[in-house]
Amino acid sequence: MILLDGKGLTRTYRLGSTPVPAVRGVDLQIRRGEFVALQGPSGSGKTTLINLLGLLDRPDEGRLLVDERPVSALDEDALSDLRRDRFGFVFQTFSLVPVLSAVQNVEYPLTLCGVARAERRARARAILARVGLAGKEDVRPDLLSGGERQRVAIARAIVNTPELVFADEPTANLDSETAASVLDLMRELNRERAVAFVVATHDPRVVERAGRAIVLRDGRIVSES
Repeated sequence: MILLDGKGLTRTYRLGSTPVPAVRGVDLQIRRGEFVALQGPSGSGKTTLINLLGLLDRPDEGRLLVDERPVSALDEDALSDLRRDRFGFVFQTFSLVPVLSAVQNVEYPLTLCGVARAERRARARAILARVGLAGKEDVRPDLLSGGERQRVAIARAIVNTPELVFADEPTANLDSETAASVLDLMRELNRERAVAFVVATHDPRVVERAGRAIVLRDGRIVSES
């Protein structure tokens, strides 16, 4: 079943008075339970495409459907609710709240959903244990290693049981062993819970684990396998 259906997605930014095309007329469908790798050199449009598919940005042209329903008519509040309830995000820079502990960072999406404190704390601790961070629940991000922070970010992305997780270069700041562990975790979640993943990456290990690899160049899809 198709979860996301992008048709003719186009996004252009401006550098001063100069238009800079980032995504040019991309057609892309994401099915439930898929693991998709987005490849391409820096500037090829991977991050912009993730932002469009994840409803973090709006296309200049084209349309995006979620469950065959166009999202163009949704206001910002409705888009925010859709992202909160159905999507998860793992950013290259982790984007953790520095003054919150690991467990508080993971709890945050559940807080937005109105989950009771005791339940959200239990769920957050269980997910942290699942990603190998039992015993680190009360540690702030600045006292965690890069790999541990990335695991907190993944735990936060999946604690609300999303249908689809977007990850932008999730292994870029990790050593080889930690990167392999993080990728194995993502693949396990994909297989065990049917969580779909769309991962922008330069890492060939991501591509090895993906069910579908898409190559972008100059904002266009040039190949798919």
